[in-house]
Amino acid sequence: MAIIITDECINCGACEPECPNTAIYEGGREWNWSGGTKLTAVELEDGTEQDAKAMQAPVSAEFYYIVPGKCTECTGFHEEPQCAAVCPVDCCVPDPDYVETKDELATKKAWLHQEG
Repeated sequence: MAIIITDECINCGACEPECPNTAIYEGGREWNWSGGTKLTAVELEDGTEQDAKAMQAPVSAEFYYIVPGKCTECTGFHEEPQCAAVCPVDCCVPDPDYVETKDELATKKAWLHQEG
């Protein structure tokens, strides 16, 4: 499953540089699919294709946030999610809205980094 940053976040920023997929952003900051990945285009849920460099609205305006579609729980990079490992207030927790198996996370990692 993806990791979520709860509202206990103190906005210290320790998590952001630890993410191998560049899935973590400061509150209020726009994001894109291409940042930290090899994606050039993304097929959206409605079937349309979008340039991976197109900027997206922030998930949170107040706290650091994780883009669930880019989070792989550090699968293929580390043994555990690095954001949770470095968080001083333990606010990086599994997101019950995005439950994924280790195989699904590995497939997502391969897609994000265009492996295979």
